[in-house]
Amino acid sequence: MSAVADPLVVPATRLMADALRMLAIDAVEAARSGHPGMPLGMAEIAVALWDRHLKHNPRNPAWPDRDRFVLSNGHGSMLLYGLLHLSGYNLPIDELKRFRQLHSKTPGHPEVGVTPGVETTTGPLGQGLANGVGMALAEALLAREFNRPGHRIVDHRTYVFAGDGCLMEGISHEAASLAGTLKLDRLTVLYDDNGISIDGHVQQWFADDTPARFAAYGWHVVRDVDGHDVDAVDRALQSAHAADRPTLICCRTVIGQGSPSKAGTHDVHGAPLGADEVARTRQALGWAHAPFEMPGEVRASWDASARGEAAEADWRARFEAYRQHYPHEAAEFERRMRGALPAHWPDAVRALVRDADCAAESIATRKASQQAIAALARSLPEMLGGSADLTGSNLTDWKGATEVRTDDGGLQGGNYLHYGVREFGMSAVMNGIALHRGHLPFGGTFLTFSDYSRNALRMAALMKTRTIFVFTHDSIGLGEDGPTHQAVEHAASLRLIPGLDVWRPCDTVETAQAWVAAVERDGPSCLLLSRQNLPFVTRAAEQIAAIARGGYVLRDWPDDPALASHARVVLIATGSEVALALDAVAPLAAAGIAARVVSMPSTTAFDRQTPAWRETVLPPGVPRVAIEAGVSAFWRQYVGLDGGVVGIDSFGESAPAAALFKHFNLSAQAVVDAARRVAQRAR
Repeated sequence: MSAVADPLVVPATRLMADALRMLAIDAVEAARSGHPGMPLGMAEIAVALWDRHLKHNPRNPAWPDRDRFVLSNGHGSMLLYGLLHLSGYNLPIDELKRFRQLHSKTPGHPEVGVTPGVETTTGPLGQGLANGVGMALAEALLAREFNRPGHRIVDHRTYVFAGDGCLMEGISHEAASLAGTLKLDRLTVLYDDNGISIDGHVQQWFADDTPARFAAYGWHVVRDVDGHDVDAVDRALQSAHAADRPTLICCRTVIGQGSPSKAGTHDVHGAPLGADEVARTRQALGWAHAPFEMPGEVRASWDASARGEAAEADWRARFEAYRQHYPHEAAEFERRMRGALPAHWPDAVRALVRDADCAAESIATRKASQQAIAALARSLPEMLGGSADLTGSNLTDWKGATEVRTDDGGLQGGNYLHYGVREFGMSAVMNGIALHRGHLPFGGTFLTFSDYSRNALRMAALMKTRTIFVFTHDSIGLGEDGPTHQAVEHAASLRLIPGLDVWRPCDTVETAQAWVAAVERDGPSCLLLSRQNLPFVTRAAEQIAAIARGGYVLRDWPDDPALASHARVVLIATGSEVALALDAVAPLAAAGIAARVVSMPSTTAFDRQTPAWRETVLPPGVPRVAIEAGVSAFWRQYVGLDGGVVGIDSFGESAPAAALFKHFNLSAQAVVDAARRVAQRAR
């Protein structure tokens, strides 16, 4: 008797699930690498969600009111690629055949901007779940801001697939706790509870009562769902939609379901099945088709194009009715979902920088940042601020900000969020907010705690999210809290992340310009700000304009024929140390050395400038000294091996800031001494 199933008697949902399984098996086998276990195990869960509940339009992946789907366990990427291909996205079968190959649209882990329909880049486990929390939060806030009685133009859900690894990661605790507190009732996480990770059966290292944990967070929990029963998952999803809080659906599954000899083992997690096991799996499933071959009836069952176009057309008709009643709100919603700046933005920028320059205040750059935020928030209602329990220190709030809160009716509106002590969670949630669109998220903590956030910062750079990370207390200048809180290596470390702009401004004007650059940038930015007051620096208009280039001449060599015989040096400084460079100019002149002071608030922006510009600022052949209250090695690329660096190559100490600068020899005299040494070597 043949083992090949008769498609007339096999349920359509079984064929749909097996189609996903076989695409994953074939792609991983062709690539000779990948993770087939999760796609095989979650196939029925995917059918229940994507065929019966997910609102999306494959013909327009950017439809604003689509449901968001996040594959947090991103190693199972072939499940998502199979779903996108079969449901009608522009992901042809040839791209699945090129799984994990150079420049394909099917990389090893899902990447937003590479594959149509992928909402976020996942792979580092747990971050996708946190991104999903951000997306659900963005939806909830936009709904409260833009919806009107009889007009629900923001009305979608966020779904997350997550595995044991996602829930072991600490970020899942941070994000899930916040989601429960905020009562994000349109967030549903489907947990692939298969009991297997790379090392084997997880009960020896992951014995949590996961349902009880999420219930304690304030989630609605659906326990013990058969993840291989489409109807059971469907019922659980209906329960989620009726809940007044986020939902965790615990789906019991077998990893590698369908593989005769590897199902239920860690062997199927992250390696191809092998030719013999692939053949046995085909026979066991009754799949009589060649690799990557898909029967027409299965494609027809999966194709969501017509349904998606109809759903979007209905929404657009409702949106036009909304526009008739609320034209301003409709235009504002469209602008914000595009990520465009308002028409009056240039005027707002001029006013912000002019006010900072005219005020001429000597204040901490964290305070200058707060002033910039207040001014920008008047022009940018999309700004959504927050802090990881350091609002009074980061100064990320502003007059007129309204706190995001919940009551018996659920989440209420607002534009300032207290994230609690959750630096990593905050950063990943902000990435999700940015990916959703409609808000410009920024959040603060101390610079030394950027370590907690680091992988989310890296993911922001990889995804090019428009996220602003505010890091205050940027050096030993924070004083008595000591070395645990004093950032020494952090500025240099952040500058090494490709695609991440890092700004360390020296006063109010540079801080204002840094904020403008961050808002205008189509990518993430970090603002490193001082706790201590910094002196205001006077500038010409052309110098103010040059701040955006990241590095510029703040004080040039004297135009005095009597000093023509003087040796020349360039002093490069950032943040609080710009004042030290300026203070060193006069003593150097007295010693027969003319000094040019270059303020370099953003090395990352400076490095993007043309070679001609960089050479006008840092002329070749002129000895240089860099000054920054941090590790010195980073600055060798700008000053060379023969240049000088005044920095700190040890951890800090606990003492008042002034005592620390003296102890670590961060002074104008230290700059003078370093400049004299490099000038002498250059002779």
